[in-house]
Amino acid sequence: MSVEDAQAIQWLKNAVAEGKHWYVALLEAIRLWSSPEEDYEGRHYRYLVDNEAFDWLILAERLCEELDGLIPEKERTALLFFDIPPIELSRGEFRNLIGPSKYHTYLNYFYGILVEGFLILAVTEEIRKERRVLGLSSDDGTLDEAHHRIYGADQFSLLKQFRKERRYPYLRSMSLRQFDEFTYWLFKYRIRRCDKSCVASDTKKALSKLHEVLRLKGRPHRPLRTRSLKSKL
Repeated sequence: MSVEDAQAIQWLKNAVAEGKHWYVALLEAIRLWSSPEEDYEGRHYRYLVDNEAFDWLILAERLCEELDGLIPEKERTALLFFDIPPIELSRGEFRNLIGPSKYHTYLNYFYGILVEGFLILAVTEEIRKERRVLGLSSDDGTLDEAHHRIYGADQFSLLKQFRKERRYPYLRSMSLRQFDEFTYWLFKYRIRRCDKSCVASDTKKALSKLHEVLRLKGRPHRPLRTRSLKSKL
């Protein structure tokens, strides 16, 4: 463990012991944290995807281990599994607590992984609606068509290119960690091949879908990550 990480943990414990709200102290500790990944108690934690996109809830989960018994279990579960913080913070407050550098990499995660996933979902649903209008009920090939519309190639071809570039083995499935990396790769691939107007339009579409899902769940949009299930490829 680095000196900075040890200091972050000590800061967190001291702040909570002195009466500071655990969530605020947690975000301040995140600002102090330095390691992009680590092995802790038999588990590998990776906080940065592609060294650019900060998965802050994974680090929050790791730091919560240091406060075992000091956090109300319902609040901890709500944050780590449903992205519902115990207290509401504005974007500015969240940014100031985790620091500008961490916030910038968090935005990479938000737009490059979370929002990108909702773009694929939005386009997939558009194709399904088009098929229903035509009287077609099968979803066969829908996901590939969505990838082709967004990225100009089917999912398998894109995945093959991704694995070739990263020198990853060709397996029938992939871990959630690698799935995030692939999604971020797709985001950067789309940014490179599309003009600015197309990128802006796609982002707007993805954010609309994200807001729609949050409304259906009865939750307001906040500048934090929403965990979602990711299917294996």
